[in-house]
Amino acid sequence: MSSPDQTTVRGKSRLALLLALVATLAITLPLGWMWNASRMPETFSVMDMGVHEAGLDGVAGVVGGAGAGGHGPTHGLPGTSTTKVSVDDLVEQEGGTPDVSLRLVAASGRITIAPGVTVQGITLNGTSPGPTIRATEGDIVEVTLVNESVPGGTTLHWHGLDVPNAEDGVAGVTQDAVHSGQSRTYRFVARQVGTYWYHSHQVSHEQVRKGLLGALVITPKASSTPAATPVTATASAADVVALSHTYGGKRTINGKVGEQHVDAAAGDRVRVRVINTDAGVAPLWVSGAAYVVAAIDGTDVNAPAEVEGKALVVPAGGRADVVVEVPTSGAVRVELSGASLVVGPPGSTTPWTSRPKDDVDLLTYGTPTSLAFDPDQPDRRFTYSIGRRPGFVKGRPGVHWSINGKLYPNIPMYVVSEGDVVRMEITNRSNETHPMHLHGHHLLVLARDGKPATGSPWWTDSLEVPVGSSFDVAFVADNPGIWMDHCHNLPHAREGLIAHLMYDGVTTPYRIGGSTPNEPE
Repeated sequence: MSSPDQTTVRGKSRLALLLALVATLAITLPLGWMWNASRMPETFSVMDMGVHEAGLDGVAGVVGGAGAGGHGPTHGLPGTSTTKVSVDDLVEQEGGTPDVSLRLVAASGRITIAPGVTVQGITLNGTSPGPTIRATEGDIVEVTLVNESVPGGTTLHWHGLDVPNAEDGVAGVTQDAVHSGQSRTYRFVARQVGTYWYHSHQVSHEQVRKGLLGALVITPKASSTPAATPVTATASAADVVALSHTYGGKRTINGKVGEQHVDAAAGDRVRVRVINTDAGVAPLWVSGAAYVVAAIDGTDVNAPAEVEGKALVVPAGGRADVVVEVPTSGAVRVELSGASLVVGPPGSTTPWTSRPKDDVDLLTYGTPTSLAFDPDQPDRRFTYSIGRRPGFVKGRPGVHWSINGKLYPNIPMYVVSEGDVVRMEITNRSNETHPMHLHGHHLLVLARDGKPATGSPWWTDSLEVPVGSSFDVAFVADNPGIWMDHCHNLPHAREGLIAHLMYDGVTTPYRIGGSTPNEPE
């Protein structure tokens, strides 16, 4: 027979065990629920991901007040459109024989970046970068992608070019991936003058790193008159691409390490189209002469000034056209942190230099000019707040990227209607910088950290958002479709830093994951 003391001890022991069990369940049950909720279905549509945010006052998921564009609180609410359009129907409407026609064959293979130095990667027509596609404003461009031997399938996305949605090249959103032995033809009109690039959007964090990419340049019609600037007042004697990509830890320009030379005579003006295809920023600077920032992300800068002693930071995915004038003696060096382009007479050179301490500030660079819309009278207001918090993504525990406090796949679907003026605040509350890329549209930067833009209209499709920074941006919803809005540090997108912009009434038949061939990031 137990003594009272033994009974008391047993009672306390049972109570402690019960409390421990309750505490364990209090921890494990929510964790189990979060784990299960984060698991992806066998296949899914991006249309079913997260919360549909309308950006209108009084609507679930809304951020900000009602738009002042006169649409009213019921305009374009998610699911209200009675007309449904598939992304497959959003194709180029202009017919006729293509002015530029190209066949690109994608294959796994070795890439030579210096004499005797090769790396394993992915080539297009046997090279990486792939062939530079050049077109004239208004040309019909037709490119056929043939997958010869890229495992897992591939696609082509036209980075920065606002093509019809069906041509955007995103596996699982606008098409199925193109597998070995298959092909896919893309067709669009080259309506935007400027510097762009193309790359895979299937397992993009791997395939872009391995070299499945190339430059795309669209030049003005002969009748177009370029804006006069201190350096670009007359036509350039040369127009060259400087595509920056890192292969096997070595930065290259146009696929070659070290120094490359562009022949140009003293007094020649040369436009250098810098394209950053890596996951991090590519600071560029010029030694031997001043330079002008002529364009950012394919859009000309209005009345730019000469720059001396400053670097220009090009975000991941971004482009910058700089114009240099060859001095009467020597040469000009365009530097990209270990790789460079020397512009001058044959055999000429100029010393390497260190990166300047100061950077060009695009918020104040150039001269203001009028806009075709009023960003202060938006129809929609959204926020895109980037953070980092513990939780589960795709069933994996960890500290993950968040958007508006939510983890993938419970991320926002920003819903708009065609013609809307959209205003968005992009804030980085995480511990790393993020180059943000919206497909199908260009953003106008209105302010940074509350400071209004005072220079040339700063249009961008690849916006570097440093830690702790906030940008107010605007755009016109003039390109119907379902569009990715993601970090172009592609491993970040792979880890869940990705949202979408959807036009009300647009649907997609494509799915991601599981038995599908599609894995866009």
